[in-house]
Amino acid sequence: MILLVTGGAGFIGGNFIHYMMKKHPEDSIVCIDALTYAGNMETLADVLHDSRFKFFKGDITDRALVYDIFESEHPDVVVNFAAESHVDRSIENPEIFLQTNVMGTQVMLDASRKYGITRYHQVSTDEVYGDLPLDRPDLFFTEDTPLHTSSPYSASKASSDLLTLAYNRTYGLPVTVSRCSNNYGPYQFPEKLIPLMIANALNGKPLPVYGDGKNVRDWLYVDDHCVAIDLILRKGRVGEIYNIGGHNEKSNLEVVQLIIKALNQGEIKFVRDRAGHDRRYAIDPAKIHGELGWLPETSFEDGIQSTIRWYLENRPWWEHIVSGEYQKYYELMYTDR
Repeated sequence: MILLVTGGAGFIGGNFIHYMMKKHPEDSIVCIDALTYAGNMETLADVLHDSRFKFFKGDITDRALVYDIFESEHPDVVVNFAAESHVDRSIENPEIFLQTNVMGTQVMLDASRKYGITRYHQVSTDEVYGDLPLDRPDLFFTEDTPLHTSSPYSASKASSDLLTLAYNRTYGLPVTVSRCSNNYGPYQFPEKLIPLMIANALNGKPLPVYGDGKNVRDWLYVDDHCVAIDLILRKGRVGEIYNIGGHNEKSNLEVVQLIIKALNQGEIKFVRDRAGHDRRYAIDPAKIHGELGWLPETSFEDGIQSTIRWYLENRPWWEHIVSGEYQKYYELMYTDR
């Protein structure tokens, strides 16, 4: 099977590529990534010279480029990770989120329809459901929860989900959608909570926590997410949505305090809250468990320790990002090739 993975130089996409290359040596992977600020070729360093892997630098909104890649590489399956994903950035500049997350998805859907792929999978987020109250721990997001977006980011992801499902109903395109809770693990860009706190603590900088820090997220170790997507691709029902949750609810403050304790350093600084900040996310993964047998295998306590170790053992990776040096890696790898 030939998989076309968009956004593969990013956090979840990169981990997915590493997982699939190990899990399915009979498959090959074609990756498209625009290498914007959050895309890092160093994430793919271990697979760049594997004959089963091919990389294309490009934007999924570039229809001519995308069609050329489909024509030359003949993918069987598309997994669309490519997205602008940071809520704060979406508040500052919504337009780029609509371009990539909505228009880019449309291009990928059109190409998938034109070239007859066997499965198109859209990777989405639990943020499309809005939030849940802190005083109702009995409530969870299910696949039937109404969409109720809070930010330009989540609105753009909800739009791409609806577009994907519409292509199934209107054109018969074989699609699936997954909505995951907050991911964490290796290779996460240090603007997100966990890698930011680790990097700041190690560099002696304050650890900024929004508002009162009581906002709750359901944390999902990235490897568990990769397993779930693989199962959906191979066994999931066409036209269906699958929620992927970690069963690991923690407040932001709890997460930061765990990092401080593990590193034995770091000082919290409470900062002005994010506009429209969701209070609680929590997913019920009963559907994917019942249909595909998936449950998360990694407890947050184990996952956070593993993640902290990775950032300690791979300081050059995130130090290059903090300094901006990682942007030079593509030129280093591909100049004169």
